Amino acid sequence: MNDNETSLQHNGRPARHSWWESLRDDLADRFSLSEDSARQEETVDMICRGVEFRGTNLWVLIFATMIASLGLNVNSAAVIIGAMLVSPLMGPIMGVGLSLGINDFDLLKKSLRNFSLMVVVAIATSTLYFFISPLGTARSELLARTVPTTYDVLIAFFGGLAGIVAQSRKDRNSTVIPGVAIATALMPPLCTAGFGLATGQFKFFIGAFYLFFINTVFIALATYMVVRMLKYHKKKFLDPARERYVKRIMLLITLLTFIPSVVIGLHMVRVSFFESAVDRYVQQEFQFEHTRVIECKKAYKHGDRNSRIELLLIGEPLGEEIIGNARAQLYNYGLQDVELIVRQARTGDRVDLKSLQLSYSELLDEKNAQIDELKQRLSKYKMKNIEYDDISREAGAVVPDIQSISLSKCLSYDVGGTVQDTLLICVVKSRQPMTEADAERLRRWLEVRTKIAQVKLYTE
Repeated sequence: MNDNETSLQHNGRPARHSWWESLRDDLADRFSLSEDSARQEETVDMICRGVEFRGTNLWVLIFATMIASLGLNVNSAAVIIGAMLVSPLMGPIMGVGLSLGINDFDLLKKSLRNFSLMVVVAIATSTLYFFISPLGTARSELLARTVPTTYDVLIAFFGGLAGIVAQSRKDRNSTVIPGVAIATALMPPLCTAGFGLATGQFKFFIGAFYLFFINTVFIALATYMVVRMLKYHKKKFLDPARERYVKRIMLLITLLTFIPSVVIGLHMVRVSFFESAVDRYVQQEFQFEHTRVIECKKAYKHGDRNSRIELLLIGEPLGEEIIGNARAQLYNYGLQDVELIVRQARTGDRVDLKSLQLSYSELLDEKNAQIDELKQRLSKYKMKNIEYDDISREAGAVVPDIQSISLSKCLSYDVGGTVQDTLLICVVKSRQPMTEADAERLRRWLEVRTKIAQVKLYTE
């Protein structure tokens, strides 16, 4: 019996070993990059030609920068994608990674020199465009390029891997290179940096340029890793110490870009969770038949300042008990230690009697003093009566598609309790989406009709 078991085990080992070797060989064959690889000299020559920014490449860079700046200015994703496909920014960046991988320090210096020229030309072109452009508002496509995160690092790294693998193939006419250009998004951050310089918003410039720098470093790092994995022949270098020095500099730059991006990425995840919880909280706890939330400002904690939710309500004022109960529900949404501020229209002139905890005579004197003060305020900020029914009929003539209109006048206060200005809040429901021109015409008409300079218009 033992002899049979020994024989089976002995006979089984080669079978299992053969099965594992077959699977390993099959996987190695499927994932091999050597089957359709181009000659090393051909790949190196192709990347080296893309490094040089002269003549056609330089003009294409300028044109691509203008296209991307226009796309960012008009908030068009399609135009921005087109600019990314046109731009030749990948050349010098892949040249840096290749030069480090094959110890070609002449190519490294050439790549860095052309990379610097590329950055200066692109930022100068976009700065000039945004300086003369009449549209100076930062829209969503611009704002998306101002806060780098860990995801940008991963996108740049894997995009760089795909790019150098595609460049090392015999067939370079695939969709990989255009796809890498879109995914890594090198051009939009440079144009956003130009927008920051042109408008004097240096926070935009720093954030956008840092995003571009992250993409650059990790594309170059990915190129270096693939070049070493494919065992490209290294050029002989007479000074090994200098070779080690350059590699250490590359490692240092990588760490200096990756670590801050991890911190920023974690912060963005926390902010996203906070804003999502606030949206759920407001949607569930502030649903009332005759009261609506028309503004919700969310501020995540910064330094010693706690997170804050500020709501602006319109309609029937909510009592302190209702607001207190809403504050008590913050914990159920993971919003503990969050400050809730509720501002309501038509409640600014209430007298707070809770603080009058004095004797009867003292209470009466202080109450009279507050009444006198309120009279002075009301005389200074007195609002003329508004004929709401007339305005509702006239508004239909100004903008024909209006279905209903709600008006509420109030006083706006600063955080110190000082009256700032008279405010008219208007909520309009339209049969069709109201254009910006119609909304602006209605808002200006309301200013003239009601003689109130500050009109906030909201459309449904």
